[in-house]
Amino acid sequence: MVFTIAPERIGRALTIGFLLVSISLAGQSWELKNEEAGIKVYTRTVQKSHIKAIKVECTIEATLSQLTAVLLDIPASDEWVYATKFCRVQKTISSSELIYHSEIDVPWPANNRDFIVRMKLKQDSITKKLTVDGENLPHYLNEQEDVVRIMHTESNWTVTPRNKYLDIVFTLHVHPGGSIPAWLVNLFATRGPLETFRNLRSQVNKPEYKEASFSFLVD
Repeated sequence: MVFTIAPERIGRALTIGFLLVSISLAGQSWELKNEEAGIKVYTRTVQKSHIKAIKVECTIEATLSQLTAVLLDIPASDEWVYATKFCRVQKTISSSELIYHSEIDVPWPANNRDFIVRMKLKQDSITKKLTVDGENLPHYLNEQEDVVRIMHTESNWTVTPRNKYLDIVFTLHVHPGGSIPAWLVNLFATRGPLETFRNLRSQVNKPEYKEASFSFLVD
């Protein structure tokens, strides 16, 4: 069975939900901050920033196609990604590349954040490893009133298939903009990843994703 999604339902990377943290490829070592149900959340200090970076590692039981179908099902992202208010496709470039717009529901007293990302999925033909990269496009849409536009974000998934399982490493680089209370940063950096990846394990096993397949992907 070939899994097809209408253009308005295509697109979604797991950048949303973790947008109040910041990552740098250079700097301090990762420190295990939290672990629950096999989901490991790491943080590390970022040079010249008071906001820490995050990395998430976990294993889920699913095929690459199931996971890809979930990541590309943009309207359903609020069912499993922490604090997502909405996520909408702005442009479908190909079956494996698109541009989407998302808004994060941030508790008072901070304003909601939104961002626009160009997402590209690519599979290594030999190892079958899947990578999902996100490039920030902050000026693609006009800014909304009372919503702070995130001007810089880079996200990356590395997904390695292993028999019936997928080993996932997710990292994120973001400058959230505006004034962010420390308690809110901590909330998104610890609670958000755990809730999102717990939800992901359930989401990939929904019937609509079970028989998914894609022309650019080999399970």
